[in-house]
Amino acid sequence: MNPTRMNLINTRKGIARARKGYGILKKKREVLVLEFMKLVQQSTKDRSYLNQLVEQGYRAVGMASTYVGNFELEGVAMHMKEAKPVGMNIKNIMGVRVPEITRSSEGDLGLSYSLLSTNVAVDDIRNSFVSVINTMIDVAQREQGLRRLVMEIDKTKRRVNALDYIVIPRMRGQVKYISMRLDEMDRDTFSALKHIKKKLERKQAS
Repeated sequence: MNPTRMNLINTRKGIARARKGYGILKKKREVLVLEFMKLVQQSTKDRSYLNQLVEQGYRAVGMASTYVGNFELEGVAMHMKEAKPVGMNIKNIMGVRVPEITRSSEGDLGLSYSLLSTNVAVDDIRNSFVSVINTMIDVAQREQGLRRLVMEIDKTKRRVNALDYIVIPRMRGQVKYISMRLDEMDRDTFSALKHIKKKLERKQAS
């Protein structure tokens, strides 16, 4: 970079912009980390709740097998409707595109059946696994959000570190270099003018 006063002014302005960007990125990282911690807590609770629901569901299967037998359970399974796919929307968290999964209605979850009458124990299986599916959707949604947030936090951290340890120090070094060279040029100019003045004075004296 040429040691000119314009470059000195532009570099100082660049440092100001870089410091402003550094502050914004730090705030963004803090917000993302807070959102990440909140999702981790929710996901941990949902995981624990999901495990409980799965255990309840298999207990319901065991009870139904005892009361109605495996043959009727297999018949109910054969009459279950095909599940419809879940929907997917995108929400924005500080510029991060986080997936938002939308569930179908309970009748479309693939756990509804068209038999005219079923045992209460069979209904308990259906209700248990409807809860399992709904909770699985919640867990999947939060864990996908966690993955996206982790990637964005890591990217933001790299940018913050680049500004803090590379960009801003390099620009400060450029300001120091330009200032030093301008000072040297001013001293050289002053010395040259002083020398010319002495020559003129001697010439006038002679």
